Amino acid sequence: MSDSLPELEPAAVPEEPSYEPAAPAPLGVERTPTGNAEVDAQLERLGDVDHLAADGHVEVYEDVHQGLRGALTALDARPQPTPSYDNRS
Repeated sequence: MSDSLPELEPAAVPEEPSYEPAAPAPLGVERTPTGNAEVDAQLERLGDVDHLAADGHVEVYEDVHQGLRGALTALDARPQPTPSYDNRS
C-alpha cells in the first residue's frame, strides 16, 4: 500500500451568470398590406423594433400610434358623399 493520496481533480466552479441583456432579435411577425399607403408605411415602421433593445420600443410604438391616429383622422375629415334621394319609393 502506498502512503500517497490519490490526486483529486479540482472541483468544477460554476460560471457566474451573465447579466448582459440578449441582443435584439426579430420577432418574425408578418405585416399584411392594408392597401392604404399611409397605414402600410406605419405598419412597416413597426419592423424597426426588431433591431432595437426593449427600451427603444416605446418610442417606435408611440410614433406608429400617432401616425395611425393621423391616418384615421384624415379619413374622418374627407368629405362624405351625400346620399341620393332619387330612388324614393
